[in-house]
Amino acid sequence: MALDSDWTTHVYAIPLRTRFRGITVREGMVLHGPNGWGEFCPFPEYHGREAGRWLAAALEQARGEWPAPVRDRVPVNCIVPAVDPQGAHDIAARSGCRTAKVKVADHPESLAEDLARVAAVRDALGPAGAIRVDANAAWDVDTAVDRIRRLDIAASGLEYVEQPCLDLDDLAAVRRRIGVRIAADESIRRADDPLDPAVVRRAREAADVAILKCTPLGGVRAALRVAEAVGLPCVVSSALETSVGLAAELALAAALPELEFACGLGTLALLDGDLVAEPDRLRPADGMLALPPAPPVPTQTLLDRYRHPDPDRTTWWTTRLATLTRHPE
Repeated sequence: MALDSDWTTHVYAIPLRTRFRGITVREGMVLHGPNGWGEFCPFPEYHGREAGRWLAAALEQARGEWPAPVRDRVPVNCIVPAVDPQGAHDIAARSGCRTAKVKVADHPESLAEDLARVAAVRDALGPAGAIRVDANAAWDVDTAVDRIRRLDIAASGLEYVEQPCLDLDDLAAVRRRIGVRIAADESIRRADDPLDPAVVRRAREAADVAILKCTPLGGVRAALRVAEAVGLPCVVSSALETSVGLAAELALAAALPELEFACGLGTLALLDGDLVAEPDRLRPADGMLALPPAPPVPTQTLLDRYRHPDPDRTTWWTTRLATLTRHPE
């Protein structure tokens, strides 16, 4: 997996508009290879083989190895962080999307805030809109059952609940006790081998929907293999990338044989900046995201603007990349 001498790398740091996933700045790298750009941005908790998959996705992208699309537009949801009800209402109302993904379980005592946030989003979307919530594996089984039932009432019906618990067995236990769809995210993609038949079997028992993110799964083609193996309806979601990496997630959504649900690809709105001069190409319009005519290309001006200001963090990222290129597993 070693990079040739003609590859170039850039470490970036882009502020977030609102704290999301516990961070206020998104860090990562973009790599320029023989046929374009790729993005390498695993979160700090990803190590070894898991981080190696993020690198494989970046290399696939920079080498121009994506499969052909089967659609030229993808429906998307807006994303509502853990903000107050008015903020949640405003985000959903101005998004142009008919589906909203609402973050919940931001802290242990968040239930009242979560209920108010979900109700505000329902008011913004109206009765025809779809609301899904994401708990990021914060709950145990009993807590998940209780919270999901309450959130389902507040939302006047949830489309699904994403990753209420971490373990697939716990997801299966929750699924047996409630009437709301369960979507599996981390419990599939963070498995040692997402294609392991035991993981696939447990995923089918635990979930109604599979969340796919091609960057932590090893690329578009690897994610398509997971989708085929699991055999569940799939939702493609971003991993909070810049336009460079987000284009890979869009390529995955465009290549899936079936696409029943809106995808979580409207995340550029969370970043207070980008590396691409025309980021609007990857912002949804009327709830849809169109495939750009060519993969996004960073500009030198923006690479300079968002160059990581901390030399120690830059060294950390370049060392991380170098270690993975020598020892991908």
